[in-house]
Parts: sequence; C-alpha cells; structure tokens
Amino acid sequence: MMHDFEAMAGELVVKVVSHSFRNPAVQELLDAVQGLADADRRRVVAAFADRYRRGRDTEPVQRTLLTLIAVVGRGLDGLPLAQERTARLDRLSRSHTFWYADRHEALADAELAAGQALDPAVVATIRRSAMSAYRDSTLVEFARLLTEPVLNVGEAWAERAMEDEGRRELLAYALTAKAAKPSAAWEKGGRALIDGLGADAVREAVLPWLALVGRPRTFELEREVYEPDVNSAFDPYNANALRGLAWLLSLLPPHPDTVRALGALVETSLRKAAGLGPRNPKVANAAVNSLARMEGEAALAELARLATRVTYKGTLKLVEAALETRAAALGLSREEIEELAAPAYGLTQVGKAEFRLGEATAQLEVRGNRAVAVWRNATGKQVKTAPTMVRRDHAEELGELKGLVKDIDKSLSAQSERLDRQFLARRRWAYGPWRERYLDHPLVGTLARRLIWTVDGTAVCFADGALRTLTGATLTEGATVELWHPVGREPAEVRAWREWLERHAVTQPFKQAHREVYLLTDAERKTRNYSNRFAAHILRQHQFNSLAAARGWSNRLRLCVDDSAPPATRELPQWGLRAEYWIEGEGQDYGIDTTEAGTYLRLRTDQVRFYPIDAPQNRAGTYGGRYAMWPIPGRRRTVDPLPLKRIPELVLSEVMRDVDLFVGVASVGNDPTWSDGGPQGRFREYWNSYGFGELNQSAETRRVLLERLVPRLAIADRCTVEGRFLHVRGELHTYKIHLGSGNILMTPNDQYLCIVPGGSGGAGAADPGYLPFEGDRTLAVILSKAMLLAKDTEITDPTITSQLRR
Repeated sequence: MMHDFEAMAGELVVKVVSHSFRNPAVQELLDAVQGLADADRRRVVAAFADRYRRGRDTEPVQRTLLTLIAVVGRGLDGLPLAQERTARLDRLSRSHTFWYADRHEALADAELAAGQALDPAVVATIRRSAMSAYRDSTLVEFARLLTEPVLNVGEAWAERAMEDEGRRELLAYALTAKAAKPSAAWEKGGRALIDGLGADAVREAVLPWLALVGRPRTFELEREVYEPDVNSAFDPYNANALRGLAWLLSLLPPHPDTVRALGALVETSLRKAAGLGPRNPKVANAAVNSLARMEGEAALAELARLATRVTYKGTLKLVEAALETRAAALGLSREEIEELAAPAYGLTQVGKAEFRLGEATAQLEVRGNRAVAVWRNATGKQVKTAPTMVRRDHAEELGELKGLVKDIDKSLSAQSERLDRQFLARRRWAYGPWRERYLDHPLVGTLARRLIWTVDGTAVCFADGALRTLTGATLTEGATVELWHPVGREPAEVRAWREWLERHAVTQPFKQAHREVYLLTDAERKTRNYSNRFAAHILRQHQFNSLAAARGWSNRLRLCVDDSAPPATRELPQWGLRAEYWIEGEGQDYGIDTTEAGTYLRLRTDQVRFYPIDAPQNRAGTYGGRYAMWPIPGRRRTVDPLPLKRIPELVLSEVMRDVDLFVGVASVGNDPTWSDGGPQGRFREYWNSYGFGELNQSAETRRVLLERLVPRLAIADRCTVEGRFLHVRGELHTYKIHLGSGNILMTPNDQYLCIVPGGSGGAGAADPGYLPFEGDRTLAVILSKAMLLAKDTEITDPTITSQLRR
C-alpha cells in the first residue's frame, strides 16, 4: 500500500506543477486524497516530505511539495517540515502578492493550526493577494479570518495609526469603505462613531496619520521581473481605510487643517509609480468627493487649486464636476467660481498681514511667488526666526501660521497657472468685479499687480499705488478689462513695456511682456495645413507627458506593445479648435529604449496640426507608423486639417509656444550628461545640433533679454552676448554657454564642459539678480553658470575641476 500512496503523491505533484491547483483534474484528485482516512493521508503527506528532503527537485517543485503537505494534511497535527514551512512564509512576507492558484494560504493555515502566530507581513501579503484573486472564494474567506493586525504593516501611516489602541474602532470602520461613494447607511454609522469619539479627537487623530501617507515603506518588498514598482504604490488593503478616513473627515465641522490634509492626500495619491501610473486614484477620488461635500471657502479654494494641479483624467473630472456643481448652485460660471474660490488666507492688504503671538509679531508678506514671515520680538527688533517664547507658549498658533505660509505658496502657484491660461480663454471682465477679484484681492492681487491689462483698450500696469499707462498717467475707472498679450502689438509697444517693467523692477509671475510670439513662417505657408517647426526632436517621454498635462494637453504614454494611440492634443472650445502634436515612441530595444514595464523612454516628434474640435480622432500604432483618421460611425467622415493661415494668430502663437516648451524642456539635447549620444551613441548628432545649434523662439527671447541684463551684472566686464552664446572670460578658459540648452564649450578647441545644474558644482546656486519674469529655469541656469565660470579658479567641485585642467 505504501507504494500506492507514493504513486498517488507523485501523480499529484506532477499534475499540480503542470496545471496548478485550480485545474479540474487536479481538484478531482485532491478531493480523492482528502477523502482518505487520516492515517492514509498521513502516508501521502509523509511521501511528500520524503521527496522534499531528498532535495532533487527544482525550487518550484519544492514549493509545491510544501503546499501539498499543508493542503492534504489540513486538520492533522504534527505536520512535517514545520521549519521549512516557516521559512517559506518568511519569503512570502517579502512579496507583494502571490497567485491565488498557488494556494500559499494553506501554509499560513497550517501555521495557525500548529499554534503559531502569523507574522504581520505574511498577513499583509495574504490580504493583498485575496484582493486580486479571480473567482477564488477559498483565499478570500481565509483572508477575511485574519483580523489582526487591523491594517497591513509596511506603511508608515498605518503603523503609526495602529500604535493608538484607542483608535482601533475608527480604523476598523474606515476599512469598510469599499464603494466609490459612502452610502447613507455608511454615513449614519460614521456620524455615530464620530459622536462617540468626539469630532476634535477624530480630526486630531487622523490628520497626523494622513501626513505620513506616501512615505517610503518601512520595509521593502522584493519585486518580480517586470513587476511594477510595488514599493512606491499604496497597499491596496490599507487604501480602503484611507478612503474611509477621507469620508469621515467630510462629516466633521469644516477646518482649514482638514482641507489641507485632503488636498495633500489627492496629490500624494496621484504621484506616479513606475509600471503602475498613479499610486491610487481611488484614494484621490475619495478625498476629492470629501472636499466637494464640505462647506466653506477653504474647501472650494482647495478644489480650485486642484483643478490647476491634477492631470489624471478620472480625478480631474471629479474636481471639475464639483466646481461646476458649486457654480450652478450659486448661478455663476465656472470661471467666476474659480475667481471667488481664491482665498485671502488672512491677508488684510494685498500680500500682507500681521499676526500677534504673545508679545511677538509676525508680518506675513508675499514676495514674488512665495510667502515669508518676518518676526519681531517684544522690543520690535527684527529676528530671524520665531522667538523662543512663541515656540514655547504658542506652539499651536505657530503651527497654523507655518501651515498658512505653505498654503499661500501652493495657492500662488495655482493662481499663476490659472492666470496664464486666460490668454486663450477669451475672458473679459467688467471693471468693478475685476478690480475686486484680481487687482485688489489680498492674494491674487500680488500676481495681478505684476501683469499688464487693457482697460477699454488702454494698456496699464500697477505701480506706485495705481494703475498706470506707459507714460505714467493714472487710470481709476473703466468698463471692460482684458489681459494684455503681445500678439498684434507694435514692436515698439512691446519694447516699451519691457523697459517699463525693468524701470519699476517688476518681476512678472510668468512671461507676458517677454512672451514669445510665434507667427506663421514661409515654410508653414508652403506646407499649408501642418507645421514641421518642432519635428524631428527626441524628447524624454515621461517629462513630456507631465508638461503636456500641466499645459492642458491630453496625451497617452506610448508603450512598446501592439496598440494605437491618438497624438497629443489640446482642445480649445472657446475657438472651436483642436491642436495636435504628432509623436511616436523612439527605439526598438526592450529594456534599453523602454522601462521594464515596456513604456518608451523617449519620443520622436513630428507635425503640429489643427482640426475642428469635433473632427474624428487621428491614431497611429504605438510602435510608430503613419497617423490616420478614424471616422466616428454614424457621424462625421474624415476631415482635412485646417490651413494654418486660418488659425487665429493668438491661438497659433500660444499652441506653438506650448510645443516649444515641450521641446525646450524635455529634449535630450538639454541634458549635459548626454554628450556621448545616449544608448549606442545613436543621438550624438542630434545632441550636438540641438545643444549648440540655432536658437528657437524662446532662446531668441532669452538672447534679447540677456543683452540688456548682462551689462548690469557684477561680472559684466567678463561677459558678452554673441550670436547663439553667452561668452564668459574666466582665469583658466573662455567659455561659451549656449542660450538654448545651457550647454558649455570652452577654449581651446571648443571642448565640451559638463556642469549639471543644481549639482555640487554650484550651478544654479548663485543669485542672478533681478529678472523681469519667473519660470525660465534655463535663463537662471545660464546666469548661474556664467557667475560660476567667471571665477573658475575658485571652483572646488572635482567633477568640474578635472575637466578644467585637461
């Protein structure tokens, strides 16, 4: 009989290894073995153990033998290979999930039956695996029995939350949030829970937990080949609890800290993880829904801010819907609700507020696109930081003030982006509401007062306490206000406004007077309905994708798979147009030209086209190939691209400016470390032509500005602007800094000098002084490199000095 049991055991091993535990034939044989008497089952288990100990099998077969011992021996005491089973579970604890058909939960079940507690990390793996199991009730039911710990270990916020035993009920209830929105019954239970614990106690417990969301895992998981970056993802089991906590916060009385925490949770949840995309959109959506349900100015302002920051379509749609719903309820347009949503943050004048904490005073000021707190002690003397008395006796108020500064910084960035988008929004304001919502608004006024506007056609900017024209005349009233744009303006007027800004030391929040203007070229008149102005560039795909989303373009990451995708597109509903930038994945070597997950690292660019907004979509294979229009069944047939000469000048200029930005920032030609041409040196020719070639429009604007700025620099006697370069005379060499890429050549023989911006060499650290606008990082880098190289004998970074001595 022993021989029969060995044969039965051998047959079962072969079938499981060949077909998995879920195969019907395997299940039939398992049922037969499990139906044997206990003594006979022990013989089968012993046969498995003997084979395992012989150690002649591969690792996958060894794993199967351990699992079969647990499955066949379920209910038997004293199962063999206990140490080996424990070691296997230890390995399992470092995995994100396992395939449900491998039946690894049987090992855990055997461990529990033997009176051994499961490692919390093992519990976490089983729970995560159960959430991804396909039609497998066994694993799901087993995971449901594992109630300890209440959350999965491995995430800082969850481990911190579980330290407080008094909040277990709160976490357990939050875990029940498994729908898209809370039901009426869930809300009722949540309110009862809050009433029992106290609203303040719930907020004071939850907000510190949320502050830890997104921190690095407390222990890393081992990644399988081609597995996404699971260590950057949210634990899906804990994510349900995060959704529940977000819902519970919406049931509390409104509080600025709550709004701040929910907004941060949205952004943290949407940060990308390699091979995965956004970490957890469901958590982000739960936080948006909670903000949408909250009353008060702070929640509305946070939704308006998120509308400028969120790029993930599903979540952005929720944000947009929340703002539209609030606008409809108030009988306002979407644009008006965004204007009214701009918070003052306690500022009592434009960009200023004063807070008294004990005998000390904090003067809050907006300087440029940042807020700073200037402290004065009891005697009125200015001090660098908050006095000791404030930190000791007013810690809570000090914390609120620091939070306020952070909120203002984030809101200034969002409001600046919103204003920058107004050029294509065709917005006009009545003078009174505009003055209230923009020029004299405590927060937005710090931006609006640095921009040029037209009041009844007269261009004005704020200076010396009033709106002033180029001649200095004041303007105090009017009917219609618009945002000034250089398109269609006489060059003399544009130059005059640039000089005006410099005279008044005004730094605009983004380029306006110095904004690039892209007019139709002769080449584009010949091609008629498409532009090759920004074709044949090599861009870093992920950087391009982020920039496109920030500028309001829709785009899909190109994967090295058999699929198709539309070009990058920007819809312009106010103009009835759709702009397209044709792109394709670059390269064919998987793992060299792609990420481990198969996403192209780089793109090759092609044409820019315009279509009616309702035209069918063009698509092309993600491997590359021609774009072709896919007609919409029952609707429109294929549509020709619109002639470029029919595109309004403002639209053409702004769209081309976006595309120039994509190339100017995302091109591999900007990377100082790519002088070798990248993989196999394939891009050496492109890198050289871009990094030192003809200037694009933004670089040309930079050149014109530098001609004015350089004479004012402390190193003016060592610098000249000539053609495409800023020439800098150092003690060791003379250097040429390209005005487009920031790349550097040095004497003799135009040797390439690699300085990475922001590195230890100091590039990017020096203060370039006054600049007439913010946001041009390349300009700041060029000036910082110039200041560094003008004193090249003082450079200490060995990565730079080793090149200077060649």
